[in-house]
Formats: sequence, structure tokens, C-alpha cells
Amino acid sequence: MDQMITWTPVGRVEDIPVQGARVVRTALGDLAVFRTVTDEIFALEDRCPHKGGPLSQGIVHGKRVTCPLHNWVIDLATGEAVAPDHGCAGHIPVRVRDGVVEIAFRHA
Repeated sequence: MDQMITWTPVGRVEDIPVQGARVVRTALGDLAVFRTVTDEIFALEDRCPHKGGPLSQGIVHGKRVTCPLHNWVIDLATGEAVAPDHGCAGHIPVRVRDGVVEIAFRHA
């Protein structure tokens, strides 16, 4: 069965601190929406693949975030842990339209 995508607004770019994150609560779990120093926006599941640490509380550097619990580094563009670690935080498609951040939700 094909999946449909619904783009849902979750706030404005300026609502997310530079090199920081905001949490979006959904029925499927919390998402972390990140903003880099160059105003790029990324979204991941707010759960480190290592021990479930809150990535939204991590340190954003470049296009990566470091988990606050055990210093795992996660690539914001893919959700993948940076070597030597392995795992994925679950990348969520995101876009910005007229300064509004929208997250893609898939459904049947």
C-alpha cells in the first residue's frame, strides 16, 4: 500500500535556538528539531540509539549532535551514529516554507 505524506507545521525557525533544538511531541513519540549555526533545520527521533538519551538536550556542532549521556555523535542529516559507533536515531523529513518548519508524517 502506498503511503501518503502530510507536512505538518511545528513552529518557526526563530523558535529553535541556534545550535540547539526543540521537542515536538507526537503520538508516535518525541521528535527533536535542530537548528545549525547556518540555519539548517533537521529532525530526528529524540532518542539516542545507544541508551535512549534525549538528543534534544545534546550539543549541536556543524551538522551533528552529541548525546548528553554518553557522548555518541549523531549525523543530523541521516540520524546515523558517527563511527566507531553504530545505530540510527531515526531521521524525519523536514522542510522550511516562509520561515515555518514543517515535518513530514507518513500514513496509509
